[in-house]
Amino acid sequence: MRYVSTRGTAPVLGFDDVVLTGLAADGGLYVPEEWPVLSEREWRDMRGLSHEELAFRIMLPFVGAALTEEELADLLDAAYARFDHPAVAPLRQIGPHDWMMELFHGPTLAFKDHAMQVLGPLFELLLTRAGRRVTIVGATSGDTGSAAIEACRDREAIDIFILHPKDRVSEVQRRQMTTVQSANVHNIAVNGTFDDCQALVKSLFGDPDFREEVGLSAVNSINWARIMAQVVYYAWAGVALGAPDRGLGFSVPTGNFGNIFAGYVARQMGLPIDRLVVGSNQNDILSRFLETGTMRQETVVPTISPSMDIQVSSNFERLLFEVYGRDAAEVRSAMDRFRQSGAFDVPDDLHQELLGLFRGHRLTDEETSASMRRILETTGVLADPHTAIGIVAGQVAGRRDEGGVTVSLATAHPAKFPDAVEQATGVRPPLPARLADLFQRPERMVEAPNDTRALQAVVREGLRR
Repeated sequence: MRYVSTRGTAPVLGFDDVVLTGLAADGGLYVPEEWPVLSEREWRDMRGLSHEELAFRIMLPFVGAALTEEELADLLDAAYARFDHPAVAPLRQIGPHDWMMELFHGPTLAFKDHAMQVLGPLFELLLTRAGRRVTIVGATSGDTGSAAIEACRDREAIDIFILHPKDRVSEVQRRQMTTVQSANVHNIAVNGTFDDCQALVKSLFGDPDFREEVGLSAVNSINWARIMAQVVYYAWAGVALGAPDRGLGFSVPTGNFGNIFAGYVARQMGLPIDRLVVGSNQNDILSRFLETGTMRQETVVPTISPSMDIQVSSNFERLLFEVYGRDAAEVRSAMDRFRQSGAFDVPDDLHQELLGLFRGHRLTDEETSASMRRILETTGVLADPHTAIGIVAGQVAGRRDEGGVTVSLATAHPAKFPDAVEQATGVRPPLPARLADLFQRPERMVEAPNDTRALQAVVREGLRR
């Protein structure tokens, strides 16, 4: 399997180099040169497999010869062993044709664990084989950071620096990052928004001298391995609910578009998905795009669903590459317009093509709180704000064809957002026992301005030489 950049001028790479590189040298994102497609028989043959066995079959075509089958199987067994539910991603019926998939049973209580618990040991395996070290710098709107830190802590070949927007993540989210005392872990609170954090990370990757100096790599969803690992739970839900002999829709609360793009990849592989619903909060750049065909950046508004407080959805570039027929020049042009003016349009015919698969639905904070109350009353589910948005979006815009189902992704444990949940429902969700002392653990982080040179200095100072 070979990988190409969405902007067309970076080197074509194999899987191992794509994992360690992260962002392409031309600023684009790597995608497979061609999509592997599984037959209906191959999909049916996955029924009844364990999560680990199914993950092996989904990931193997993307990995190619970079890992042996034994290495991949061992890596997946170790990754999923850290989840505290035997099904890893259990399904729960919440309506006649509606299901919820719980993706919060990993070590940091969020869906990001499904990718990070694979990516951490994968990095270590590839780095050890190559005799290399890397410096990981990533931005988080709340959940990626803790999942990345948990996956990479105490790994000898990795130094990890995670940026989060100061005072714009929940206290539980922050403490899950800042209470890790491992010597290779560094938390940076940036005076700005998540989009500012993401832009800082991209600026580091855009400096070839610094990139080479520190051995820069990425664990954000710009890293292809993140997307690959998230495809697994779409396949898991699909075959459990009758695919390929049953139509599927998925509803996903998303800001950066990585999680829902994994669903698109599953569809490209042959899973019969005919509806992907984007759930948005007031930072609704994606739902606005689906309504109008114009991607327009606006000011980030703090909400009770902070993981979606984003106005630059970096993974959308991967979808754009597909929509433009893999014309990298068109993608570069659109990204240049977006960088210069904060907006770009797609032609009407391509916009209509997208609407054949995608729908969007937004909720205000007030609507989100009301939905959390209603969901608890009608289903018994205590949902975090992001999950509530996904459930409602699925109910409003999900597929309703006879015989089909819509699966809403429960992306975080309600205890990650206890204040918002309690205010909406009157129930304060407790942390699991293994995190019960989180608020007593000492924190460790540094503050930094929204400035590339200042960030470079923080990274250089923190590196283990």
